[in-house]
Amino acid sequence: MQEWVVHDVTAAVRVVVARVMPDLPVALEQEVDRLWRAACRARPHIFNGRIFSIDDIAPDIISGHWSEFRRSLAQINQPELYDELKVRSLAVNGVISCADGVLIGRRSSHAVYQAGQWQLPPAGSVDQSAEAPDGSINVSSQLLQELQEELGVSPECIEGFTPLCLVEHPRTGVTDFGIEMRTSISSAELLAAHAASGNPEYEEMHVLPIDAILSLGNDVMPTVPVFLARLQALHAARDIR
Repeated sequence: MQEWVVHDVTAAVRVVVARVMPDLPVALEQEVDRLWRAACRARPHIFNGRIFSIDDIAPDIISGHWSEFRRSLAQINQPELYDELKVRSLAVNGVISCADGVLIGRRSSHAVYQAGQWQLPPAGSVDQSAEAPDGSINVSSQLLQELQEELGVSPECIEGFTPLCLVEHPRTGVTDFGIEMRTSISSAELLAAHAASGNPEYEEMHVLPIDAILSLGNDVMPTVPVFLARLQALHAARDIR
């Protein structure tokens, strides 16, 4: 299997919409539609929302366009379509640490993508709710939305954000943007908020030391060790200062 690709970014990196969604050739559109209808039969709750697809990544700017979830899903189900669809779906991935460790959750076994794997929550695709009038994307706003929806944690509990890096899956184009989310609330408060929310997206939720997370084995998403290594380096640099 190909290696996941890591993209470095600066602390001031911006995400911008640079073009409109391209049309598809008729035969490709029909294949995407066929795969989407099959997916809807298997999972009636899914919907075809707009998602941000990356065109270019530079350390200080990520540019792209709005695409459709059904195009991304077709590509996930049939990776050979990547050469034609070229969807690089951008997802935000918060990395929350507190005194007892880092928040980690096991994705639902019914999830469309990476079902049953351990992930650093909150996480989710960037959608049009995060777009500003000037075409820029507020990834922090998207993360806070995911924080409240997935974990039941109020945005007021987050004291700041620091971009870590992007990790791209070469087979599907899905690209996770790891971002440190600084908070002073305790692990007990984090877990209690998630339990009270009743959100089923994660079947388990824990706060664990980094070494314990890395020992969870093959069920840990490949993005997790990369983001945790960046988090450790960030904390070390702060300690030096």
